[in-house]
Amino acid sequence: MIIGLVTAVAASACYGTGSVLQAVGSRRSAREEAAKGATTATTEHGGPSLSSTAKAAVTWEFIVGSVLDLIGFLLGALAARLLPLFLSQTIISANLVITAVLSIKLLGIRLKQLEWASIGVLCSALVLLAVAAGPEGGHHADMSFHWWLLIITTVLLVGGSLLVRRMGSKGAIVAGLLSGLGFGGLGIGVRILNGVAPFELGQLLSDPALYAVLIGGLGGMYVHTVALQLGSVNGATAALVVGETVLPGAVGVLWLGDSSKSGLAWLGVAGFLLAVVSAVGVAYFGQDTHGALGEADADQPELARH
Repeated sequence: MIIGLVTAVAASACYGTGSVLQAVGSRRSAREEAAKGATTATTEHGGPSLSSTAKAAVTWEFIVGSVLDLIGFLLGALAARLLPLFLSQTIISANLVITAVLSIKLLGIRLKQLEWASIGVLCSALVLLAVAAGPEGGHHADMSFHWWLLIITTVLLVGGSLLVRRMGSKGAIVAGLLSGLGFGGLGIGVRILNGVAPFELGQLLSDPALYAVLIGGLGGMYVHTVALQLGSVNGATAALVVGETVLPGAVGVLWLGDSSKSGLAWLGVAGFLLAVVSAVGVAYFGQDTHGALGEADADQPELARH
């Protein structure tokens, strides 16, 4: 379990740093587009266009952030195989703390007292989960489960992407939640992959869960980029935390045999609920941060403004 905890914490650090760098790149790209007087940067609903999202993705900050996300994915995949999903996904979701701290320096964001309080509750919840967690359950699930995971992940991300673009500037939290559900599907898929141990390439390639992992990862990253373009990095990341924590945690307990230590189920439930509620708190209390900072962009240095 120690190796799993270390890899989950390292994955969290990579994801948190990557999110802030991606936000820096996305917002620098948006400023450059605005300075050029571009008329194709937004859709008719006020959301970022496909071209503006693509331009954001090729900034150096975004590329470095994406590399960190890839490293985080590999570490998180290992953690998902070694720990109960409710523990591994919640620890990884603690990247919200790293995102919040780095956003103060790189994005010039000033966190409210209630945001700090919510982050403190999240840290406490992680301690409760670590104490309560027992050994991880199994790695096997019926093939129908693999197919349902692929179908649900695809529908959520494709349908959700269309919905977010129609919502426009009001879709940041929804986009963050959808990206979290995509990453949650990724975590579940990694856990149940066939052909991993022992390694069997043919079995791995024929497993629908593999494609759920790819769609969840790539689709989640795309929708997260849209969320960062639309609103507060802390709010979007907090919504992501809820999505990638609740679903995998429930699936792990209900279908994959994850459990807590004997007599400590109540502590695990309390820690899980506190983690989700605190993440929602960060999203709620920080949802107007993006707009407030947008007015001060001109007065801030390049890396400390939106």
